[in-house]
Amino acid sequence: MRIRQPIGTVVFLTLLCVTSSSCFAQPAHSAQPATENTGAISYKPGPPPSEFVPDPKDYPTILLWPNGAPGSEKDKSHGEVYRTARSSASYTDDILVVSQVNSPSLTVFLPPKKIATGTAVIVAPGGGFRELWITVEGYRVADWLSQQGIAAFVLKYRLPRETGSPYTMNDALADMQRAIRTVKSRAAEWGIDPSHVGIMGFSAGSILAGIAGQHFDERVNPPVDAIDQLSARPAFEALIYGTPFTGMRGAKPLVAGVRKDTPPTFLLGGGNDPISARYPEVYQMLKDAGVPVELHIYDGIGHGFGIQP
Repeated sequence: MRIRQPIGTVVFLTLLCVTSSSCFAQPAHSAQPATENTGAISYKPGPPPSEFVPDPKDYPTILLWPNGAPGSEKDKSHGEVYRTARSSASYTDDILVVSQVNSPSLTVFLPPKKIATGTAVIVAPGGGFRELWITVEGYRVADWLSQQGIAAFVLKYRLPRETGSPYTMNDALADMQRAIRTVKSRAAEWGIDPSHVGIMGFSAGSILAGIAGQHFDERVNPPVDAIDQLSARPAFEALIYGTPFTGMRGAKPLVAGVRKDTPPTFLLGGGNDPISARYPEVYQMLKDAGVPVELHIYDGIGHGFGIQP
């Protein structure tokens, strides 16, 4: 089946996922900065063990800027680090968490050509902008999407809230904008319709996706090549248990208002998640601005569920 409407693709795939039992395991993490305690967390220097990452022969990783991301010279002294965690359904560690990202990248999950729809989704994992829960909110999501005929790309973006980070939210936004442009620039090679490139974020990644949906026509960095001349507007956005439109615990929203040309938006969260409690308000904000929007909140589910095994 070829799904022609981008927002329909997100609705179809997300609903199919969240109504399956695999997605309703206990939350893997709490990625919201207000509730996260990273003080006792210990990381190991990368690269992580091969069993925690997709086989590069089948799922290549490409750097968004082969010659280095603008601003990454701020932190050349620290390489990427990682830790592992355990999902509720596993007896051993099966989740990879990474931090200290200095070289933003995309890991490519292409669907079999016989089922390819031409739609692409850039997937941004969460982790409070301190780390990336890249297994449950990245690799597993992208693998599932590719099995449904959707090209998926897992984004490693720079983290402005990790301890000692030299980066800002603008650096993370630059990574998302570059990711959208990069996928569009290679659309013919990957069998993608460049007008059907959307974004999907989880928790902090959802906040980043929402920001990108509001600032797609604002350049963060001067153009460095032809890729930067392409539009950074996503065809649609799926914001999963995270939003920049409301603040938590008195904090100010990260975006002011909603523009009328915001991409069609899909909102998804758990009924036991305090972040999702304000999703009806976000839905109304988008609807009042004339943005096509859907809202789904699932009873008995908390924050950070991702895709569980």
